[in-house]
Amino acid sequence: MHYSEDPDRQYHIQVAKGEVGRYVILPGDPKRCAKIAAYFDQPRLIADSREFTTYTGFLDGVKVSVTSTGIGGPSASIALEELTNCGADTFLRVGTCGGMQLDVKSGDMVIAQGAVRMEGTSKEYAPIEYPALADYEVLSAMIEGARKVGAPYHVGVVECKDAFYGQHHPETMPVSYELLDKWQAWLRMGCLASEMESAALFIAGSFLRVRVGSLFLVMANQEREARGLDNPVVHDIDQPIRAAIEAIRVLIRRDGEKESPEKEG
Repeated sequence: MHYSEDPDRQYHIQVAKGEVGRYVILPGDPKRCAKIAAYFDQPRLIADSREFTTYTGFLDGVKVSVTSTGIGGPSASIALEELTNCGADTFLRVGTCGGMQLDVKSGDMVIAQGAVRMEGTSKEYAPIEYPALADYEVLSAMIEGARKVGAPYHVGVVECKDAFYGQHHPETMPVSYELLDKWQAWLRMGCLASEMESAALFIAGSFLRVRVGSLFLVMANQEREARGLDNPVVHDIDQPIRAAIEAIRVLIRRDGEKESPEKEG
């Protein structure tokens, strides 16, 4: 069943085939879309529906887009599904996170290699035993993009949850025993940061056979705060955005090299 008033447009994001590029940046906040699109050549607003704002433009002559997803796995997976229906196949999530390990400091970047599935959306795609992993090609391009912008970055596993305040005030929740114990387990396992979308995006991306990666700004680190260590709150997400732009340029180049015919010797 198609719920959209316009059958040519996806129900939630209100985008049609041909209006987005192969490569799409996925911020959470719709207000970040215009800032990201400013890095494109000839950016154009395509749709503004619910939490989903979409711009399309060009990088290095190739069509690219940005679509906001709102907060959390349910809306992020909707955006991924509907953008895939429109022809996109490579997605770079750019957002914010809270650091967990003591060396993951405010203003650093975290690139997710995998995600702990402590949320609900991914469980409606795959059994919990299936790992939530970033696409290797996108992961590699994000690392190169982070190096190009020169910001400190960390690569590893992030923890995904559905309840923001379950993380920040776990002791107030009826299931505090579980939240507190699992948080300690993730710390002991070396989780770098906590956020809310990567697990759903990685699992949905695996099912849809599309490439997905995640890159984050560390806003603050509650573990550093608890130990009285320096822990300013950082809001400027420009460096992760620039790293994602550079990562797309890397992917465009690499994909072009793979797709071009081999030169005859």
